[in-house]
Amino acid sequence: MSTNTPGPRGRVAVLGGGPAGMATALSLHKAGHDVTIFERYPEARPAGNVLNLWPPPLKALRLMGVDTEDLGAPCQTEFRSSKGRVRAVVRSAPEVVEQYGRGGGFIGPLRPELYERMLAALPPGVLRTNQLVERIEQDDRGVTLYFADGTIHEADVLVGADGINSLVRTTLWGETPIREHRLHTIAGFTFADDIDGETGMCVISHGRRVQGSWTSIRHKGRNGYQWWVLEATDPEAPAPPDLHARATELGREFLHPLPDLIERTEPENVQRWVLRDRGYLDQWSKGRITLAGDAAHATSPYAAYGAGMSIEDGWFIGRALQGVDLTDLAAVRRALQAYEEPRKPHVNFQVKMAYENGQRFHHAPRLLEPIRDLVFDHTPFLQKVVGDTNPTEINKQLTLITD
Repeated sequence: MSTNTPGPRGRVAVLGGGPAGMATALSLHKAGHDVTIFERYPEARPAGNVLNLWPPPLKALRLMGVDTEDLGAPCQTEFRSSKGRVRAVVRSAPEVVEQYGRGGGFIGPLRPELYERMLAALPPGVLRTNQLVERIEQDDRGVTLYFADGTIHEADVLVGADGINSLVRTTLWGETPIREHRLHTIAGFTFADDIDGETGMCVISHGRRVQGSWTSIRHKGRNGYQWWVLEATDPEAPAPPDLHARATELGREFLHPLPDLIERTEPENVQRWVLRDRGYLDQWSKGRITLAGDAAHATSPYAAYGAGMSIEDGWFIGRALQGVDLTDLAAVRRALQAYEEPRKPHVNFQVKMAYENGQRFHHAPRLLEPIRDLVFDHTPFLQKVVGDTNPTEINKQLTLITD
């Protein structure tokens, strides 16, 4: 994407300072527009630590000027039973592996370092914090944001990158219900250097009702591991009083190194979140406003692709608006439609797959669990679903992200 694209500069407001918002701002800046991110909190801060990134968002980050050198540990991903039987290997094309490293470029960083590198790439003054938007209006001429402190901001285009509880989404399309997956994850990370576990791997293991997984990470020059355990839960129930103790209990049925990783993790490096998403939207854009990231397509961590899809969204928004006169409503509408139409099949596939995998592994009737596991252990079903189909779908996006 060239910084010397001809065409008038437009004014774009981005609501939300997460990966979707920062990527959108970086991409629009490259496209030659003036862009401002409005973040409601005192800083753009990550919601958690653990993170996985596939080649398409990595490529997009590089094209947007983000330093991705030594950002995370390249990993080969395998699905295994709790007893270690390999059920599926996630395979990428040889040329992708050659360019992006072991496993085809899946890397294990920690989320705070991604935020730091994206923030470092933003031009000065783009990010404004402590900005609580209460109301949004648009007409043929532009979009107006009304803030809690009584100020207003006018823009030609607004991108709602404000998460699963998006004000922008609600403004455009009204309330849509949250879909509870009735699952929660407890996760953590450690830099203990005497674990003696496999390196360069992401191992996703399942028992009858619990997932226990880990992956190599690299964070600011240090090698380590991140891990997570996942089980069914009542989303209205209180969190376990001791997350570390609950993770230790759930991890006992799994092979080394998972129990040792949990044991060597400091309690302050353990977190929990409940898995949920929202229903699909047939349309993201209306007039001069569109959506990106979780505001458009919140997905569960079972996809391992939420942050990655958000970054891709931002890149594609910048490409769609490159060279567009943002004062021309008809041109803006065409550009925003050109952004969202190719994205919807891809992200809807990821959201659907993440939800269905969560149901398969954690909400199957107890009498069917042994049959399910026999299928996973002795047929190519899981290889086809997660080992072959998903990387093929992800790598389609890689070919679309070009300079």
